[in-house]
Order: sequence, then structure tokens, then C-alpha cells
Amino acid sequence: MDRKSAVSALVGLRIVIGVASWTTPRFAGRLFGLDAQANPQSPYLARLFGVRDIALAWGVLGSEGDARRQWLTAGLACDVADAAAGIAGGRGGYLPKLTSVLVSGTAVSAALLGAAALGEL
Repeated sequence: MDRKSAVSALVGLRIVIGVASWTTPRFAGRLFGLDAQANPQSPYLARLFGVRDIALAWGVLGSEGDARRQWLTAGLACDVADAAAGIAGGRGGYLPKLTSVLVSGTAVSAALLGAAALGEL
């Protein structure tokens, strides 16, 4: 995948997940196997996550050169941390195994897109 395609795919993924997490946090959480009924604070947390993804997408879209590289690097760091959190949740037993796979897999996919966008792949 070339850098331009990776950037487009990554920005699209971030916007879709970010907007869905902000506007329909319970529904978006259910898609990943999260139980909003068991944790009534989860929509708040989903909105925090959603706006972060929107900001990361917006930063990449509105920048070029070194500034874009910084936004992509920040996003990559977030994605790696998200994947680690998903794995830790599965191992710690506070995320169901399927949910752990879904959230971690999505984060790893975004990290791979970010690495491709940075020209690291």
C-alpha cells in the first residue's frame, strides 16, 4: 500500500470510528462487544475516545510535511497503546476474549496503516 492510500484509509477509519463513538456510543460499543448496560459511564469514555480519533484524523488532514509526520506518529502511539490495552483487558479478564480480539485487532490495523503512512512498511 502506498503512503497516500494508507493516509486516506487511516483518516477514513478514524473519522468513521470517531463519529460513531461520539454520536452513538452505546451502539458503537456493542459492535466491539462492550456492555454499556453493565457500565453506565461507558458512553462518556466512548466519546472521549471518539473525539481523540476525530482530532487525530483532522490533524493529519490539515497538515503536511513534518507536522503531518508528527500527527501520524502520535496516532501510531495511540494505536499501539490501544492494542496493548485491549490485550491487557483480555488477559486480565475484564474484557471478553472476543471483545479483546476486536478492539486489539482494530488498533493493530490502524497502527499498520499509520506505519504505512509514515513509510515504515
